Amino acid sequence: MSFVDTLRQWDQAVTCVDVQDLTEALRIFLSIQEPNSKIYFNIGCLHLLNRDLDAAEKAFDCSIGKDEHLAVAFFQRGMTFYRMKRYEESLADFQQAFKALRGNQLIDYKALGLRYKLYACEVLLNMALSEAQLGNWEKAHINLVKALNYKTDAKLNIIDRALDSALKQKLFKPVEFPSKVLFKPNKHYVAELEKKDYLGKAKVVASVVPQDAFSGFAPLKPQVEDGPACPKEPEVLRALEGEPHTVLFKFVPETSDELAVVPGNIVFVLQKGADNWASVIFNERRGLVPYNYLERLEISLASKPNEVRHIKDNGFLFYRFLLNHIGHMDLDEQSTDNLCIVKVRFTFNFAVSVPLGSPSAILIEKISKKLNLPSTAITLSLTSEATEQSVITPSTEMESMWRGASGLRITLWCHANEHTDGTRQSEIHLVALHSYESSNPEDLNFHQGDTITLLSKVNQDWLEGQCSGATGIFPASFVEEVPVNDQSSE
Repeated sequence: MSFVDTLRQWDQAVTCVDVQDLTEALRIFLSIQEPNSKIYFNIGCLHLLNRDLDAAEKAFDCSIGKDEHLAVAFFQRGMTFYRMKRYEESLADFQQAFKALRGNQLIDYKALGLRYKLYACEVLLNMALSEAQLGNWEKAHINLVKALNYKTDAKLNIIDRALDSALKQKLFKPVEFPSKVLFKPNKHYVAELEKKDYLGKAKVVASVVPQDAFSGFAPLKPQVEDGPACPKEPEVLRALEGEPHTVLFKFVPETSDELAVVPGNIVFVLQKGADNWASVIFNERRGLVPYNYLERLEISLASKPNEVRHIKDNGFLFYRFLLNHIGHMDLDEQSTDNLCIVKVRFTFNFAVSVPLGSPSAILIEKISKKLNLPSTAITLSLTSEATEQSVITPSTEMESMWRGASGLRITLWCHANEHTDGTRQSEIHLVALHSYESSNPEDLNFHQGDTITLLSKVNQDWLEGQCSGATGIFPASFVEEVPVNDQSSE
């Protein structure tokens, strides 16, 4: 039997105990082919609940055989012998349990999946009771006095009462293991039992549809003519994996499987387990977060542009998708039926939206504003080469150009004009005030003093630039603009 099958049956059996179906739980545990020491311990505890002492003894024997340092298994087998009135064997097991404590006041088994603390003073109390049953009252008294050195405030009363009874040579009650408390499998392993699609969904990378030359942010076209029409969905939302949630509370991970998040982060939930743990993605990292720390976020590009910008600012998941597929799209534009999206190829790619049929002056002004350049400093063309036939001028017949827009989308090329002295429009250069290093693949890493070429402004806090052949985004507060005189000298 594989580890996964054992883990699944173990979890099913523990669930049956939680709903008081002890018979089914015992049946599932006994069907496991290669039980470990914890599972054998659980089987012994269920046999004790059914008062089947012989079967319980055998189960605890197997548990100790698998792990000879499991003190709680010695303790439970000692209680089994005590109920069978085999007091010498009971005393020997309690002594082994005390020895396994190694001088510690207690052992907390929570980390191993058992919500129980085995106290040294309680083990000594049961040792004293076994000695008393054998008639060794002096040794019983010695063990109880020794228990006082290991006592805690919570356990003080039971030790005092046992001492009073021992002085009068009266038997007292033993300390018993709580019923229906069992070892549970690791919750993180249980969360991984569900099937996962590691390959993901297939995406169309080539099309047999004639004249399907447009690529980038256009919706996928049907591969069969006159195929059924599918409702369009926002491209950005369709590309993201999982469901977006807002983090409400700070979570500090305790294991390597868990993920650290703080309030305001946007995470994408891949799977929610029955134990209230969610498998999420945040900043290209995957891990577990308590689901009650999250709140579902409803997003729509058309109806909630503010939330889209908020997600873009928190982790740049939206920005990264836009950067990889369509460049820098103007998210502030409202989505209406008569808007045409113009994809502009410059030294970098970006997109703007203008009303369909706009004159050339409006189009040039929109693009120059996006580039932060005067309208006289750029030239637009319909092809990559700015020829006399392809350049867009005030005399260009715009109606024929707009008729060529397929699906309210068109691609244009932008060229920087030369000044009268023959030099090209100067680029904006920035100098790094501080070094910036980030593990996020979309960020631009640089060192203090490096020169960065500004490509675009993402928002008021983040810029996109190029340095040492690499392109990415970085905080605006880490750089300052190089004075014009210094730029010209370069």
